[in-house]
Amino acid sequence: MKVAIVGASGAVGQEFLRILSERHFPIDELLLFGSSRSAGTTYQFNGKDHVVRLLQHGDDFRGVDVAFVSAGGGTSQEFAETITKHGAVMIDNSSAFRMDADVPLVVPEVNPEDALCRPRGIIANPNCTTIMMVVALKVIEELSHIRRVHIASYQSASGAGAAAMAELHEQYRQVLAGEKVTVEKFPYQLAYNVIPQVDVFTDNGYTKEEMKMFNETRKIMHSDVAVSAMCVRVPSLRSHSESIWVETERPIEVEEARRAFAEGLGLTLMDNPDKREYPMPLFLAGKDDVYVGRIRKDLANPNGLTFWIVSDQIRKGAALNAVQIAEYLIKVGNIKA
Repeated sequence: MKVAIVGASGAVGQEFLRILSERHFPIDELLLFGSSRSAGTTYQFNGKDHVVRLLQHGDDFRGVDVAFVSAGGGTSQEFAETITKHGAVMIDNSSAFRMDADVPLVVPEVNPEDALCRPRGIIANPNCTTIMMVVALKVIEELSHIRRVHIASYQSASGAGAAAMAELHEQYRQVLAGEKVTVEKFPYQLAYNVIPQVDVFTDNGYTKEEMKMFNETRKIMHSDVAVSAMCVRVPSLRSHSESIWVETERPIEVEEARRAFAEGLGLTLMDNPDKREYPMPLFLAGKDDVYVGRIRKDLANPNGLTFWIVSDQIRKGAALNAVQIAEYLIKVGNIKA
C-alpha cells in the first residue's frame, strides 16, 4: 500500500500521521506533499523520517493507492487530475467537490457504499459539523424518518486551523497582560467572546457553513430532510459542540433514543443529568467518537427530540473520517491492502 498525504504540515495533515500510526493502517510507502513553505520539512512516522515534497504537476503520484488531501479547495481543484490520473483514490478534505454529482460525499457510519462509485477517482470528506451531526442522526433515522433538523453549533478555534488555535492562546495571554489583542484569523477577538459567524454570508442571510449543513446532510443521508443551522465560533480550543432538535414522523421516546445512541456506530452515550454527566469539548479532545448527551423531548413539538453532541473536529471531523473511508475500501476489497 502506497499512501500520500497532501498538506502534511497542517493541523489535519499532522492528525493524519497520528491516526494512520495509531490504527496500524497498512502502509508500505508513505509520501508527504506540501507547499513551498513546508517542502523540505521532515516528519517522523513509525520511527522513520519522511521529507515533505513540493506538490507539483507531474508523475509523483504514480503507484499511489490512496491520497489523503487537506490543503484547501483551490489546491484540490488544481491538482485533482494530477493526483488521480494514475489510479490513486483521492480522499479530499476540502469543500471543492462535496456537492458535485459525480463525487461521493461519505461518512462511513452512514453511507459507506457511496464510496464505491467514484467516476473521477475522488471521494469528498464532508464538513466537520455535518460529519458529527449525521453520525448521530443516522440512528434516529433508523427509528423514524427525520423531517426537520434545527441545529446550533458551537465551533472551536481548531475549525480554522492550527494558526487559529495559536491565535486564541495568544489572545488570552494578551488580554491578561493588558496588551493590544491580535485579530487575524477571525472577524473579531475570540477570547472571552462568541462570534455568530463561521465562513462568509450568502444571499439568504445564512453563512456558507450553515448552508453546507443543509446541503451535505441531504446528500449523505439521501433524504429530503430540511436542515436549519446557526453556526457560532466559541473560545474553546478543540472539539466542536452542537445542540440539535429533530422532528420525526412518529414520536420517539427518550429511552428509545438513548438505547439507539448507546448502540450506534461511532457514538458514545454520555447522558446522566443527575450526576452532571454530559459531553464537553474540554474533556473530549483527541477522542474518536461523537459523544451524545442531554437527550430529552422537545417541549415545543410532540414529534420532537433534542440532544447535545461533542466531537473532536480535527479527528472525526476531518482526518479520522477520511482514514475510515480508506479502511472501508480495503475491507470490501475495493482497493488493495
